Amino acid sequence: MWMYLGLLAALFLGLHNLCKKHAVQGNDAFSVLFGTLITGFFLFLPLFLGSKYYPEELQTIDLFVSDISIKTHGFIIIKSMIMASSWVLAYQALKHLPITIVTPIRSAGPFFTFIGAILIYQERPNFLQWIGFFLIIFSVFLYSKIGKKEGINFKNNKWIYAIIGATFLGASSGLYDKYLIQSLELNPPTLQFWFCTYTMLIIGLVVLIMRTTNPNIKGTFKWRWTIPMVGILLQTADYFYFKALQDPDALIMLLSAIKRSQILIAVVMGGFIFKEQNKRKKMVPLVGIMLGVFLILYS
Repeated sequence: MWMYLGLLAALFLGLHNLCKKHAVQGNDAFSVLFGTLITGFFLFLPLFLGSKYYPEELQTIDLFVSDISIKTHGFIIIKSMIMASSWVLAYQALKHLPITIVTPIRSAGPFFTFIGAILIYQERPNFLQWIGFFLIIFSVFLYSKIGKKEGINFKNNKWIYAIIGATFLGASSGLYDKYLIQSLELNPPTLQFWFCTYTMLIIGLVVLIMRTTNPNIKGTFKWRWTIPMVGILLQTADYFYFKALQDPDALIMLLSAIKRSQILIAVVMGGFIFKEQNKRKKMVPLVGIMLGVFLILYS
């Protein structure tokens, strides 16, 4: 069951990436990110309030926000700081790079998760899983070659380093999620509500500092309908992802790889919607990434 929940998370993440690309075009990335987090906060606020007055009803439908200790709040704040850093880097990179380059680089996230799962959780891959992960990494390398034809030099472009850093932090957060869900036994709505709350405060502070110290970005924010949609789609994807992690048999290394199937939506649909270059050539490494994911699932 947890694999099917992972595929649902991938579907909503793919749609989330398309909306995110539209939201940040010609826009202040930090303000867009802040707007999506506000959306996520208000999406879960009724559940938080409802859990105080109608706990049994919300427990029945798995949307109950439980009370947690101060120590647990500290653990969630750590996750918020990791993901806030990852998102700031990713949003800035997405604003300056084609989605068909950004998304495949992000697909290398399972490799970092793969290593962490072995070292931290002692998850043991088999032969096909090894092949699948390295096939994904090799396919990402092919994307770098295609990216140079679009005027993107992977060695000198700072946004490439930004998206790589965002990918590493995102993978670290994924490993941390397993601890929060399985070891601390947090249910998805509780984790999502407090995570949105703390991350919204962190990013809100970043936006305030940026707009106070840098007059050039004032007036650069434009409202778009895709801004709240990014928040809604992301929280929906996270809900299914966290539900999958609640299964004690779920392997974070495989779940992370399953989520990479979101690139099918981002590369195929995003390439046509945003009129990006070299769509046919990008299909070759795309097939490689999808084959890598298939080998992991098949194994």
